[in-house]
Amino acid sequence: MNILITGAAGFIGQLLATELLNDPAYKLVLVDIVDPPIQSGVKYPQNAKIIKTDLVADNLETLVHESAPDAVYAFHGIMSSGSEANFELGMKANVDATRALLEALRKKAPPGVRFIYSSSQAVYGQPLPKTVTDEVIPTPESSYGAAKLICEALVNEYTRRGFIMGFTLRFPTISVRPGKPTAAASSFLSGMIREPLNGQEAIIPLEDRSFESWLCSPRTLVRNLIFTLSLPGDCVPPHIRQINVPGICVTIQDMMDALEKVGGKDKLGLLKEKEDPVIKRIVYSWPTRFDNSQAIGLGFQRDESFEQAVRDFKESVES
Repeated sequence: MNILITGAAGFIGQLLATELLNDPAYKLVLVDIVDPPIQSGVKYPQNAKIIKTDLVADNLETLVHESAPDAVYAFHGIMSSGSEANFELGMKANVDATRALLEALRKKAPPGVRFIYSSSQAVYGQPLPKTVTDEVIPTPESSYGAAKLICEALVNEYTRRGFIMGFTLRFPTISVRPGKPTAAASSFLSGMIREPLNGQEAIIPLEDRSFESWLCSPRTLVRNLIFTLSLPGDCVPPHIRQINVPGICVTIQDMMDALEKVGGKDKLGLLKEKEDPVIKRIVYSWPTRFDNSQAIGLGFQRDESFEQAVRDFKESVES
């Protein structure tokens, strides 16, 4: 299977590519505005082709024609805090790039090419019920969420018209992410685990340990991303392609407790709570609980506990 991954230099792109490059059935084209890396130790690095390109400025029709994808994962974009700080860049990277990619697929890919779009719980905004169901209308309170909702509508329309077979996956916050902090407002939800386990100080930009987040581990996310390759095209209506990916509800205190269990009590001393009003405004607009009946019924998986996500990260650091 030929797979095109945009935003392949990012965390999720690298994570998925690493998993797919351990299976000889997949040949990848890894695309980003910087050279996407291929992780050392994968079994079939020769099955990946790296392309550095700007999705808005460059000729995507040639890229699509030459890569001949059976499926596309769209991970490109600027994250929440970055989109809020720079409106024009956020719209270009999140909306214009997605429209350009969809147009190239419409013109140069076989009709119905599978298109898996990474959306976010940020499409929702207050007021919200305690538990978000599929019937809740998205009303984003951030530029990032608004851009994601615009792109969701594009995926619906291009699927309804038969240009693509689109699936929009609304991700929970992914934790624990390896690497450096990102421009996401939710970045601290990985940093408060990652940094202490690496012996570094971390700032929690909230002073409310009861604050709840809807989280998913990297391992479970990758399983769900690969599972989407086999989803029947008619499992959701042709004009309603969005699926809320399963997560678990975790408080700041829950996360601190998991850090202590896995890393030891001394790691809590590396956490500093210092409220940031900008971050607080963004993250408090997001939902914290979802009814994932649809996704679970389709075969998507959820984590058993956040403690296991912390253990997964600790093992990856030590390996």
